[in-house]
Amino acid sequence: MLLFETPKAWARRVLRPAAPSPLAGRTVLVTGASSGIGEATAVAVAARGATVLLVARRADEPARVRERIEASGGRAAAYVCDLTDVADGGAVDLLVKRVLDEHGAVDYLVNNAGRSIRRSLSLSYDRFHDVERSMAINFLGPVRLTLGLLPSMRERRFGHVVNVVTWGVQMKAPKFTAYIASKTALDVWSRAAGRETYGDNVTFTNVRFALVHTPMSAPTEAYRRLPGRSPEEAAATVVRALEDRPVTVSTLPGRVGEVLNLVAPRLSDAAFHRLDRRMPDSRAAQASARKP
Repeated sequence: MLLFETPKAWARRVLRPAAPSPLAGRTVLVTGASSGIGEATAVAVAARGATVLLVARRADEPARVRERIEASGGRAAAYVCDLTDVADGGAVDLLVKRVLDEHGAVDYLVNNAGRSIRRSLSLSYDRFHDVERSMAINFLGPVRLTLGLLPSMRERRFGHVVNVVTWGVQMKAPKFTAYIASKTALDVWSRAAGRETYGDNVTFTNVRFALVHTPMSAPTEAYRRLPGRSPEEAAATVVRALEDRPVTVSTLPGRVGEVLNLVAPRLSDAAFHRLDRRMPDSRAAQASARKP
């Protein structure tokens, strides 16, 4: 049995390997579906018989992914939305209304859209907007979207939300203060929310990924030499989380780091400080730090 696998999921996978996916015939909304993990997840979900609702900021990319899915016999619809527009009656509210009007319900939500900023504190003193931007897309947008879809899920007594977060919520890695704080907020919010919706059969999974090689991680030169997962490999994990509905999906190093932070916090601080000094800011971070 895999580490995050429930007994029910194990039985379905091992005892009934030919059984249809729980996603078949369902409606799955994926944000950040224009590239990387989001695109790969959308393609994989459609291959399992779901109708995929593709959400992204630019119009051309989700349309391209929709055409890719439809060319393979899948079903998809594309929506353009600025997920940072969380005002009452703003873009997120309009997206929720349109999706529910056109599809009746959303069974599964994948909060994948995000923004990663790796920049040291010494380059961040005059860049509070990095914190604001990170919170807007990594926390406020997903929460606003989730709140918009939850009433329908709870009324129908079915729904599942998968949040693509980071092992940084466990590791507390330096240079990622804004990014990790925003992802941790989503992680914790969902754990608390899930305890309220549990009786309605509406559940949450936080997928705490380590390095995935995507366009978002590409600007950091040091990461190009490190081992990491492909978007397709990461998408396979997201699909498993959709199907099996565990509380958390994490890595062994992430769990070890979390324990170390609890039992020996100063030792953990010292280890990460040494690592931080060996991995300087990327050229992209240094260049952008000179801009407002």
